Amino acid sequence: MKIAIVGQQDFGKAVLEAFLKRGDTVAAVFCAPEKEGARPDTLRVAAQEAGLRVHQFKSLRAPEAVAAMQAADADIGIMAFVLQFAPQEFVTIPKHGTIQFHPSLLPKYRGPSSINWPITRGETETGLTIFRPTDGLDEGAIILQKRTPVGENDTLGSVYFDRLFGMGVAAMQEAAALVVAGKHQELVQDETQASYEGWFREAEAKINWANHADVIHNLIRGCDPAPGAWTTCNGVKLQLFDSRKELVRTFGAVKGKIGEVTAAADGKLVITAQGGRIHVGKAKLGDAKKVAADAAGIPAGTILGG
Repeated sequence: MKIAIVGQQDFGKAVLEAFLKRGDTVAAVFCAPEKEGARPDTLRVAAQEAGLRVHQFKSLRAPEAVAAMQAADADIGIMAFVLQFAPQEFVTIPKHGTIQFHPSLLPKYRGPSSINWPITRGETETGLTIFRPTDGLDEGAIILQKRTPVGENDTLGSVYFDRLFGMGVAAMQEAAALVVAGKHQELVQDETQASYEGWFREAEAKINWANHADVIHNLIRGCDPAPGAWTTCNGVKLQLFDSRKELVRTFGAVKGKIGEVTAAADGKLVITAQGGRIHVGKAKLGDAKKVAADAAGIPAGTILGG
């Protein structure tokens, strides 16, 4: 098939390479312009190295962007990790329209941080959706979904890089083939089941040690590796990673005050929370490098969060 790819960074690059490897023709690649000083977009670099036509428009609403998509004369548009708004006059140009990847089970977890939120909320399953882009954010008809379990100690990194990334590349190829062959179905999203969450950034990643150990454990793993759940240690920012939880069942079994480091040994910090203890394997204090948590220079008896 003849495709036009709209995307950026490593996921966009992987999708491009998968379609090329399968023997499809890539008529055009659309990438957002890099910000000054930012690292080169890996999708742009890969596309240019392959000798493909690359467009970088500040807005996909621009008449020039619409004209470029028309000139591509593609069978289908493939949106792989797109942060730019793509209007209907752009996405409907290819003969079979455009499909888009989203890393959640729509209509749940619409929005830009759709992998962080389900983990931090303790979900035991997530997945990905290939859908039709509309002018509403992540609201279009569903073409294909894939599911994956979320284990008790899964992190943003393990869910995305170990599973959703590869699953997403394969799902884009599967969905594109179904659409071009006219063998797909489109399911309208159930708005009664829809949810939207915004960016998961530093403010959302702050640890409240008064929360239950379950909540803190989920927050740390939902922010691992980014943006990194954090607290403070003597007024200095401390990011925590590689969390395990230890719940208690009887009165008096939790040692130490809330937020207190009760042990710093064996490669980890053990920190008291409501209902149990949090064991963290990696830590980053201030501008220092991420290290084994017991090597971060935080002794037992330290109260975090102050």
